[in-house]
Amino acid sequence: MISAQIVIAVLSYLLGSIPTGYLLVRLFCRQDIRSVGSGNIGATNVLRTGGKGLGAATFLLDMLKGCAAVWLGGLLGAGLMPSLPVRDAQALAALFAVLGHMFTCWLRFRGGKGVATGFGVFLVASPWSALAAIGVFFLVLALSRYVSLASILGSLAFPAFAWFFPPGPHPPFFFAVECLTALLIVVKHHKNIGRLMTGTESRFGAKKHV
Repeated sequence: MISAQIVIAVLSYLLGSIPTGYLLVRLFCRQDIRSVGSGNIGATNVLRTGGKGLGAATFLLDMLKGCAAVWLGGLLGAGLMPSLPVRDAQALAALFAVLGHMFTCWLRFRGGKGVATGFGVFLVASPWSALAAIGVFFLVLALSRYVSLASILGSLAFPAFAWFFPPGPHPPFFFAVECLTALLIVVKHHKNIGRLMTGTESRFGAKKHV
């Protein structure tokens, strides 16, 4: 019999792996998002390539698939293995949903950076912490106009907020997943970090010179 953990991990990965940015740009712009801009399938590159509407839709859908994965993970954990703490089931779903987005099997494991999906998974699992972290994101973005820097600092802020504002039980595995997810998002921004250090990173809203 397949264990509940495997079911939760696989279903969460498949939900997270839905390449929404790629699909939207294919559908509405007849382009492969991987061949334009930064080549990333996330909301920022979709916004720069397909406009504000597609960018917003990508962020929303990526966020919602994270929300759905954690909600479903908690439900499956309670139904398939009542002895498994709901928070651990949610944490497992959160981790694999983000991994699915970052390494989608539908695009040869080339995915996004996990910001919107990461926000979605913790919006369900730790809503106040997620909202505080997105507040940090918007503050840093407003001050610097670097989406990458805002994403990095917002992600790093999340575990700190989650430590102090846990909604209910906060077992070690749950907190470990929060920290690991934040670290994964930072690692996926390694190229941006290099450009930030050399002063060549693009600012949000800046026009490209031809």
